[in-house]
Amino acid sequence: MTAPAETPSAAPAASAPPAAPAATDAPASPSVSAPAPVPAPAVASPAAPAGPGTALLRGLTDWRIRFAALGLVWGFSFLFMKVGNEAFAPLQVTLGRMVFGTAVLATAVAVKRERLPRAPRVWLHLLVASFLLNSLPFSLFATAEQTIPSMLAGICNAATPLFSMLVSVVALSEDRPSRQRFAGVGLGFAGVLTVLGAWQGFSGQDPKGTIMALTAAVSYAVGWAYVRRTLSNSGSSNLAMSASQLMLGTLQLLVVTPFFTSLPSSYPVKSVLSVLALGALGTGVAFLVQYGLVAEKGPTIGSMVTYLIPIVATAAGVLLLGESLSWNEPVGAVVILVGAGLTQRRPRERRSRA
Repeated sequence: MTAPAETPSAAPAASAPPAAPAATDAPASPSVSAPAPVPAPAVASPAAPAGPGTALLRGLTDWRIRFAALGLVWGFSFLFMKVGNEAFAPLQVTLGRMVFGTAVLATAVAVKRERLPRAPRVWLHLLVASFLLNSLPFSLFATAEQTIPSMLAGICNAATPLFSMLVSVVALSEDRPSRQRFAGVGLGFAGVLTVLGAWQGFSGQDPKGTIMALTAAVSYAVGWAYVRRTLSNSGSSNLAMSASQLMLGTLQLLVVTPFFTSLPSSYPVKSVLSVLALGALGTGVAFLVQYGLVAEKGPTIGSMVTYLIPIVATAAGVLLLGESLSWNEPVGAVVILVGAGLTQRRPRERRSRA
């Protein structure tokens, strides 16, 4: 998810996938949300010192390779959801994703001997964050992909930075966007309309599924703003907070899923492996990789992976799933990414004269 989440990148606070409203904005912390999406780290505390395993990984793998791998994993998350839907209900796909992602992060917490948060207030805020950054958007994307192509879901995820800036204007009073960033929002939404083929009635795509995917992007934006306001000084590490957040999201899905689904009639290997990859790689390992990237190269590089996600999602959908591609979808995606890039630009501080 996995961000992936703006999908998955440095978040103020995940599936993604999505971009950094900072995947995906503000403080320098990675995102558990996904592909965006995605899945979003719940804190903006400084990165902890790298352990022996992280140091070995860095020594063996150039950061550019890890950066590309992260974009591939989060981009493929939309394909994994599509294949998972072939055998399982969307909520079951999301539950599997959460279970496997939580298992990876819980293992990392145990190995590094991280301490989980103790304050009840922190856990209450994490409960809300897990709904906004994991349970809700992951479920919406999986449900949307029942009726829309995986590549369209990936492109909708790229709109997260646009919603994030709008939400920040309302929820974060200290954030004063420039004219350039407002122009980026306008350009980005023009790109969304281009992708949807608004002049020809959604270009043949299902409006309901498309709205669900865009609502997932809005959920990421609201979640990141919420985390930034409530959990920026929790005192716990990003890893411990993210593992706790994902665990709470898993519990939410465990409670809800049985009421809306029945047991699958079969467990095809392809679909099972897709859900496993979606959770373990796209939600668990991807966070750990981004965690190391942000610690080593900074949040700017960590957030830029967001721009790879729609490219990978589109290529995977067309080449591996046989999804059809119209001219307006790649053109609109480029416009969205340019607009998203403008929304993330901050005016340089003028150097004070001596």
